[in-house]
Amino acid sequence: MADGENDVFINCPFDAEYRPLFEAMVFAIHHCGFVARSAVEMDDGGMSRIDKVAAIIAYCRLGIHDISRTEPDPVSGLPRFNMPLELGMFLGAKRYGNPRQRQKRCLILDREPHRYQRFCSDIAGHDIRAHENEPSSAIRIVRDWLRNALLDAGTIPGGSRIAHSYARFQAELPLICDLLGLDAEELAFNDLTLLMSIWLREN
Repeated sequence: MADGENDVFINCPFDAEYRPLFEAMVFAIHHCGFVARSAVEMDDGGMSRIDKVAAIIAYCRLGIHDISRTEPDPVSGLPRFNMPLELGMFLGAKRYGNPRQRQKRCLILDREPHRYQRFCSDIAGHDIRAHENEPSSAIRIVRDWLRNALLDAGTIPGGSRIAHSYARFQAELPLICDLLGLDAEELAFNDLTLLMSIWLREN
């Protein structure tokens, strides 16, 4: 299998309010046998954020893009456009890139059905899925999309089974972190994905 075939770029907010959705999607990705990738995995002061994002987008065949955060920032009064920008980069690579880049597939998420039509109508031809800010819903949507993205004939558990496994992982995570000297509330992305991978392998 070519590099990046099973790597999934996650384009989403990184604030505390969104974290339950983010972690649920990361778990679902790994449970399905794929690898979650994010701009927060790289800590290179010599690269700008946009360069980090571009490098990951170029590598990954698959991308999940959540455009549910469009409200004005309470401090600046301006909306956050990072997620739509990164979605545009991914779609641009798919449309204008080399043959490998044109194999990209993406999942676009919003919190409500058809809400995106009020602020980003140009993507109306895409199948936008609504997670309604529910981690279990996000898990089901990601699972079903990844099942269709599989390049082989393998099977993966259903969304309800993955959500149940995620609830078990969450319940055990504080003890796991305590044994390893980590803080469950302050896990770096690479710590989180490593613990998820180990837990899934042993369960």
